Amino acid sequence: MLKGIKLRLYPTQAQEGQLWQLFGNNRFVWNQMLAMAKARYKNNPSSRFINEYGMNNLLKALKTEYPFLKLSDSTSLQVEDHHLAQAFSMLFKHCGGQPRFKSRRSAKQAYTGRFPASAQLVVAKRRVKLPKLGSIKTSKTSQLINGLVKRYTVSHDATGRYYLSLQVEFSEPRSLPKTGVQVGIDLGVTNLAITSDGQKYPKFQALWEENQGTVWQRKFDRRKHQAKVNVLQWNHDQAHLIKLELNDYQNWQRARQIKVRYQRKLANRRKDYLNKLTTQLVKAYDVIVIEDLKVKNLMHNHHLAKSIANASWYQFRTMLDYKCQWYDKQLIVVDPSYTSQQCASCGFQSGRKPLEIREWICPHCGTHHDRDINAAVNILHRGLKAVQ
Repeated sequence: MLKGIKLRLYPTQAQEGQLWQLFGNNRFVWNQMLAMAKARYKNNPSSRFINEYGMNNLLKALKTEYPFLKLSDSTSLQVEDHHLAQAFSMLFKHCGGQPRFKSRRSAKQAYTGRFPASAQLVVAKRRVKLPKLGSIKTSKTSQLINGLVKRYTVSHDATGRYYLSLQVEFSEPRSLPKTGVQVGIDLGVTNLAITSDGQKYPKFQALWEENQGTVWQRKFDRRKHQAKVNVLQWNHDQAHLIKLELNDYQNWQRARQIKVRYQRKLANRRKDYLNKLTTQLVKAYDVIVIEDLKVKNLMHNHHLAKSIANASWYQFRTMLDYKCQWYDKQLIVVDPSYTSQQCASCGFQSGRKPLEIREWICPHCGTHHDRDINAAVNILHRGLKAVQ
């Protein structure tokens, strides 16, 4: 079983410089391979596209011409070729756009490598050993016990933090005690999750972080616009010997850092809330039935788009999916059609109802229903019928 584990890195000043060298090397290989592929096609459109293995062969010549590439983990450069080949493959299948050149000014920088099977990753409680970097301080490594690391990714985000993402293989799943309880879950906007046994879990709210993120987003946009105007005015005057660039204006960059900090904090709090909620559900129930919502289509409703995005239904479903696999529980996904219109007691279809109607009485059997709980019960019945 594969798990993704993310740790915080605390590199020294020397290691920070080394990390940016590694980021730059991988970016350089990507840009060189992409430029060669574009030039090859431009000179001879009928030529055959060079695949991943051909790119790996070209790495030898690149390392001879540019010796600084030898400072990188060789597997990370091969992974870069693999990603570029995948990007072209998606382009040829008409599933994506053309690969673009990477910029050193991008907010996020990262590189991925294959971890040697014979190497030891964890050297202490808060230290790991990475290829070419050596021993580096990190957050707690206790969750890596009894796991085999397959790949590692070192990244730097817009907030200035460094992270280590690991793909770890564990031999056996960790089973939770069986409860023998089944549940259906209806996802909503007012309440995030409503279960068939009447439990309602409130939606995530972090009004302070959301408000501050909005305020600093506006400040960032205004300052960036003013910086662009100043750059154009300064560079238009030929009397100035030095040309200014947009990044020379620190005021809007400071606003960008503060804005990203609040947005990151909001995202982290939302992820923490969803993690705790999904773990609680997986521990309490053996069989969980949820609805297969088309979130992309629902986002077209501009009245509910912000609330749907804040609810993070897709992330909620993804967490439930992998946690059920981890802890030997069962997740069933069903079609949500007519679950809010059908009476859970007699099966009568009462027709479509506006969203403001939260309770209704079945005209056929007279049962009083809470709209969301009734939908959750119908979801549970539909899921159990599907697996029988």
